[in-house]
Amino acid sequence: MTTPHRRRLLQGMTGMAALAAAGCATAPAARGAGRDRPNIIFIMTDDHAQSAMSAYGNRILRTPNLDRLGADGVRFENAFVTNSLCLPSRATYLTGLYSHAHGMVTNGAESNFNNEPLLNHDATWPVMLRKAGYHTGVVGKWHVNTPPRGYDYSAVLPGQGQYFDPPMDVNGVRTRGRGHTDDVIGETAMSFVRDRPRDRPFALLFQFKAPHRGWEPAERFRTAFADVDIPPPPTFMEDIADRPRAIRAADLLIADMPDYRSRGVRADMPVEERARLNYQHFIKDYYRVLLGVDENVGRMLDLLDAEGLSENTVVVYTTDNGMFLGDHGMFDKRLMYEQSIKVPFLVRHPASIASGQVNTDQMVLNVDVAPTFLDYAGLDRDPHMHGRSWKDVVAGQVPADWRQDFLYQYFEFPAAHCVRPHRGVRDRRWKLIHWELADEWELYDLQSDPNEQTNLAGRPGYAAEEARLKERLEKLRQEVGDGDLPGYAPADPEDMRFGGYGLPNEEAPTCRPLPPA
Repeated sequence: MTTPHRRRLLQGMTGMAALAAAGCATAPAARGAGRDRPNIIFIMTDDHAQSAMSAYGNRILRTPNLDRLGADGVRFENAFVTNSLCLPSRATYLTGLYSHAHGMVTNGAESNFNNEPLLNHDATWPVMLRKAGYHTGVVGKWHVNTPPRGYDYSAVLPGQGQYFDPPMDVNGVRTRGRGHTDDVIGETAMSFVRDRPRDRPFALLFQFKAPHRGWEPAERFRTAFADVDIPPPPTFMEDIADRPRAIRAADLLIADMPDYRSRGVRADMPVEERARLNYQHFIKDYYRVLLGVDENVGRMLDLLDAEGLSENTVVVYTTDNGMFLGDHGMFDKRLMYEQSIKVPFLVRHPASIASGQVNTDQMVLNVDVAPTFLDYAGLDRDPHMHGRSWKDVVAGQVPADWRQDFLYQYFEFPAAHCVRPHRGVRDRRWKLIHWELADEWELYDLQSDPNEQTNLAGRPGYAAEEARLKERLEKLRQEVGDGDLPGYAPADPEDMRFGGYGLPNEEAPTCRPLPPA
């Protein structure tokens, strides 16, 4: 029986349905295939803040191998995710679709509007490349809640995975790695490259667990930064009393971070002292696990050199979402603020990309990865994909109609951290955010206020700009078919258990109600 919710879901998922139909038949049309097609390595971490890399200006955490990758190609300053949450963003990287269209909108065990597994593997770029003759593999963190299908090789962490001696599902068979997960994933990915068939190109998803929470470094990095007092960001002790009610009701403050190491942080300490102690414990372990990522990326780059593969291998490094590292006094992600939605994005392909580029002008998104890899493989972009290829951008031929703004959406609630649904639009200068259950707005001039400290929404001097952005928000939603989701408007906005896009009730936390207006 098809319920009204199911009908609305299907109506909102025309992109995935069309991609699935196309994927079940044949690969996208090829524009020329041969042995000169590049290999592709897509390296993704989990929760990697753009600021946590020396290539992006960090002077304490040194990441020489990631820096090398960026120096050999292009470093994007304005790369963003369209939903700052692990699973929805990962599905977007795979499909080129916004999360409302691919259906994976939460991090829950059953992750969509009606608790149905919706990710169609035939509609993902790795499977499309395999149908076009690529040897494909995925190694490391998967976290899309349905096992990978349609790959020549898969070795993935079940669920969130663990940092030491991680269980791994290798072609569907449970095994156990030995050692730190960064090293296990790194060595397994390199084995895939070493053992590849020589008669066709390969595409590899090389995906780390780090620096996701837990933050358990390998033994060789445990004392790194021990004698360093890492300065917090300038907005660290920000008073959020003037932020929207949805921000004040969320659970994101670093002062309230669980004491995951029992290092003497007590609930009865003054808030500032507790925040600073939590920050030092957290940021040092966060940096330490990234040292392992950097080291293993370097090992992969060295292997490509040794195998003579560097020249014609497209290597992309990014993450599933950004991360607050004490910014606004917070940790985690989810919000539409800059540190949450902006991600590191490095691209290298010596055969077509000049080295030493820093792109500060074009905005690239996670929806762009799938069409770009199809483009590199000589395949046409599926017209239902929301993203577009940046292959010409990195080659120095920027299309005149490249995007000037983009849509952001976040749906998961109630769930961990109790962040309520919101959508927004960001352009080169302005950002507008709509908190939908509370019907509150935020407006920031990123040119004069890059730290998003002064909310201009509702101020008479900015009424025209606010109206323009509201109109643009609706236009962007229409362009990608983003209508209100099933269960989107509960009869009681303070009902924490309404159906639609929260976690299943047994997983959902009890969230605080919105404070009085």
